[in-house]
Amino acid sequence: MHEDGQSESDLFRAEEGRSDDTAPLAERIRPMDLADFVGQEEIIAPGRPLRRAIDSDTLSSVILWGPPGSGKTTLARIIARHTKAEFVFFSAVTSGVPELRRVIRAAEDRRARRGQRTILFVDEIHRFNKAQQDAFLPHVERGTVILLGATTENPSFEVIAPLLSRSLVVVLKPLSDDAIGQIIDRAVADVQRGLGKLRVELSLEARRRLVGFGNGDGRAALTALEFVASQTPAAPDGRVIIDERALDAALLKKALRYDRAGEEHYNLISAYIKSLRDSDADGALYWLARMLEGGEDPKFIARRMVIFASEDIGNADPMALILATAVFHAVQFVGLPEVQINLAQGTTYLASRPKDNASYVGLLEALQDARAFGNLEVPLHLRNAVTSLMRDLGYGQGYRYVHEDPKATTEQSHLPSRLGRKRYYRPKSL
Repeated sequence: MHEDGQSESDLFRAEEGRSDDTAPLAERIRPMDLADFVGQEEIIAPGRPLRRAIDSDTLSSVILWGPPGSGKTTLARIIARHTKAEFVFFSAVTSGVPELRRVIRAAEDRRARRGQRTILFVDEIHRFNKAQQDAFLPHVERGTVILLGATTENPSFEVIAPLLSRSLVVVLKPLSDDAIGQIIDRAVADVQRGLGKLRVELSLEARRRLVGFGNGDGRAALTALEFVASQTPAAPDGRVIIDERALDAALLKKALRYDRAGEEHYNLISAYIKSLRDSDADGALYWLARMLEGGEDPKFIARRMVIFASEDIGNADPMALILATAVFHAVQFVGLPEVQINLAQGTTYLASRPKDNASYVGLLEALQDARAFGNLEVPLHLRNAVTSLMRDLGYGQGYRYVHEDPKATTEQSHLPSRLGRKRYYRPKSL
């Protein structure tokens, strides 16, 4: 509810057919109905579960997970315009538990007096900590509110399990180039809410580059389009002609979408490591470039290289660990941009070397036995007899000194008797 007593759904419905020329283009051109919603056909096409729930006004708790500009808020606004339930907007950035208590009291009263449901739209739900998310749980369980959450972060990590298990997770993908192209075309042609009054004309190459600038983000593409249109002088006949030259003048550099604290951070480093493991230097260089262009900390990349050198190359090439460590030291005293050269050298070396994870696999198996069998005793012949009592108890008796008895390397056991002659280290070269 707002201070003037209007609900969010009332405000959304009042906006239908109204255009605010001062609002950003991405806000003005936002679709009002699913028929105008572009992209995400896998989830909103007729017959799909979410589409059926919206059309029949039988929505249950849903978490909308997708990158920026993929349509999460637009879907929420469409639901608000078409549902008979009370629609309440709740921001994780500006609201807290006290505001939630007021919303819940109003929802309980609404349900008791009118039998009306309440849909609680929680934007950026990942910004609530676990304790704050716990506050939603009993009210979702009782049906006091229907939770509609939106997040750019993986809900598996950012939303508590009990809340997640009671919600349908709907995954929105980055918008396709075709979808972004349609959004741009609509914005250029729309006289009431778009740029139609400005008589904007896009060259084919400028359109292609704007689509690429969006990089799956419809809002970013529209923001760029509006900025370029505002910075491009009109021709003598009044047309605003946007070509490559106009784009270059207005958009000096495209910023790649990359969140060092979010899922994309883990996706890119995963692709990088897997490319190294598969000995694909080209793939590894590309993912390295993506991380560097996105602003990733070079020290993070170098640390993963040091780990990779032992985990995946191991003794197939012991020099790999030495070189990876040298790259890490170079990162510490060279700095950007030149350190990119060191990272590229390390990347291509690690990708091109033979792979053997026997050391790592052996450690994992040994750890498993250490946990499974507990504190197995050290065999007496492997113990040091540092006191006379220890000698009397048999410490060190029967130990064969390999420099005097070369056969000890194969005939003498170095494991607890319960493990026998088990082998952990099985290098591929043997």
